[in-house]
Amino acid sequence: MGKGDPFNRRPATLVLRDVAITPDQVPDTITPFIAPSVPDPDAILIEATVSSPAIPDVDLLLHADCNEQEVTCEISHYYPHIPSDDDDDRVARTHFFIATVDLEGGGLSTTLVLQTLEVQRDPDPGGQAPVEGRLGMPLSQSGSLLTEVVFLVFSNEKTLLAPLGSDALLHCGFRQREMGQEVGQEMGVEWWFQHQGRGVKVVDLKMSTHSQEHSEAVNFKREGSSVDAALLVADGDASMTLQKVKVSDEGTYICTVHVGTFQAQQAVKLHAYKPPRVSLSEDKLVSQEFPHKLSCHCQNYYPMDAKMEWFSVSPDDAETTDLSGQISLSGHRQHSDGTLSMSSYLYLEQGSFPPGTTLTCRVTHQALAAPINTSLVVQEPTPVPTDSYWMVLGFLLITVMFFYQLMK
Repeated sequence: MGKGDPFNRRPATLVLRDVAITPDQVPDTITPFIAPSVPDPDAILIEATVSSPAIPDVDLLLHADCNEQEVTCEISHYYPHIPSDDDDDRVARTHFFIATVDLEGGGLSTTLVLQTLEVQRDPDPGGQAPVEGRLGMPLSQSGSLLTEVVFLVFSNEKTLLAPLGSDALLHCGFRQREMGQEVGQEMGVEWWFQHQGRGVKVVDLKMSTHSQEHSEAVNFKREGSSVDAALLVADGDASMTLQKVKVSDEGTYICTVHVGTFQAQQAVKLHAYKPPRVSLSEDKLVSQEFPHKLSCHCQNYYPMDAKMEWFSVSPDDAETTDLSGQISLSGHRQHSDGTLSMSSYLYLEQGSFPPGTTLTCRVTHQALAAPINTSLVVQEPTPVPTDSYWMVLGFLLITVMFFYQLMK
């Protein structure tokens, strides 16, 4: 947890209260959080009510330990722009925090804006009054800071894999307390593309929930990107569609949603991929053609990491041999669409592989569910038929006699 200086960090605990569970989850199997009977003066304990607005898929956190998934959480002070009103004292007593919660492996990633709740002091003069914690804010009797979620931005996937040429949906949504009740509330969504230290705005959408009219800014870089304004207002869906994904679209996309006085964001990493096409230079290989160079072509793949191997299997399937020492590789060749190609060459010496031997080129790539094996079998030379031998000999004899007569 940081305050002011981002490097000024303290350990803190965030407790989410009123988490909804699915029908297949038995409450008795879930261990509730119990605050320590003697509060630790050096610990920061923040309790947040998450029933309204609800955090999508928050129940995944209940079994994160059992699934050996790590949960990361960072909390910082947050300062929304709240105009002063006739209840200036209430505004002065309200504090805000912003918390990011991520579940390893995806499924839950959310940014929460937390608002502190007023602590009712014990009317009994002899009772224990809330103490002022290290945050300088009134604490509950259990020593925790009571808050509620008033705004959140979430994504169901932090990393998205998209085939080249396909349409990709980068998910981003938001919820707010009493969503849609404020007339004329300003709402906006920005998507930024960040790659190699550069940030470029892709979509800028602004609207009012009162008129439901919106104006979308000119696309600054990427044609074919869009956010559905109707879904934004009706469902809090700020997802962006990218049409026909290209290699140049790879990078981190930051979704920033602001509604009224609150603003929060989520980041989604987009990775493009394309599986390779694999082919051999020969459809047929006869042993009498040795020495020979057999080529295996791995074409139009992305990303770069591709592995090419050669194996031979003896005619009786008794032995498989790795031929790594007999091959050479070309460099990567990049095409105009950003995909790559590479070739591997196997040098076949005279008598190195008898007829019946199977030669296999194997290509491994992260876009493939399983390696691609492309093979051919070394064939025996086709024997010349006996009758064909005499026909050829007779033809040669007639040809010689013809030229002899011609010379005379």
